[in-house]
Amino acid sequence: MTIKHTLKLCLLLLIFTCASPKISKIEGKRLNIDQDLKPNEAVDAFIKPYREHVNKDMENVISYASQTYTKRDGQYNTAIGNLMADAVFSESNPVFNKRTGKDIDFVLLNHGGIRSILSQGNVTTRTAYEIMPFENSVVVAELKGEQVNEMMQYLSKAKRAHPVSKQLQLTLGKDGNIISATIHGEPIDTSKTYNVATNDYLYNGGDGMVFFSKNEGLHVLNYKIRDVLIDNFKKKDTLNPKQDNRFIQLND
Repeated sequence: MTIKHTLKLCLLLLIFTCASPKISKIEGKRLNIDQDLKPNEAVDAFIKPYREHVNKDMENVISYASQTYTKRDGQYNTAIGNLMADAVFSESNPVFNKRTGKDIDFVLLNHGGIRSILSQGNVTTRTAYEIMPFENSVVVAELKGEQVNEMMQYLSKAKRAHPVSKQLQLTLGKDGNIISATIHGEPIDTSKTYNVATNDYLYNGGDGMVFFSKNEGLHVLNYKIRDVLIDNFKKKDTLNPKQDNRFIQLND
């Protein structure tokens, strides 16, 4: 046998001996996670100081709510929704202004994003996490007046208390059509570009808000809505938001 043939034979033997065996059967076992599942004492002891530290921070009292507020306390605007939208405006505008030299014109959030009531009594860091448990952050979209008008049509048809900040005033007639829509007290100008603060979920088309896709620019503030609430609550001894006339429907 030549050296060449010997090398070929050795190579074939190597391939066959190193080949992985065929898997003929895979078995699994279901592990139920219930009270019978015992914690790992070593792991539990390791994370205990971190858990206690987090819990202590979460129970930090940062404000006081004068009564209980829920997103169901109004058809077109609610006290808790107004609180959130105005908080986003007041906390985000200085950040946006510092970066761009411009101001936010108004804020639009979504009714479904309010995930808990604001209970009467002490307001803690945990309260903010319960109201806004998601990781949504503030973004500012540059929208032409035409897109802002599309937004007004969306709000008039949605008939939900999507939170808007007080810089926007939207009034519907008895039939649901728009009677007036103003920003800073002025009619919407289709030739103007408005800086509209919202969250990244809505900017990406959440809740069918597709009008954000036709924007002139986007500013990402890297500021979570939850952190906005915490920062805003800390500045107020007592939270006492109100329903008002920023988004209403006339009955006559």
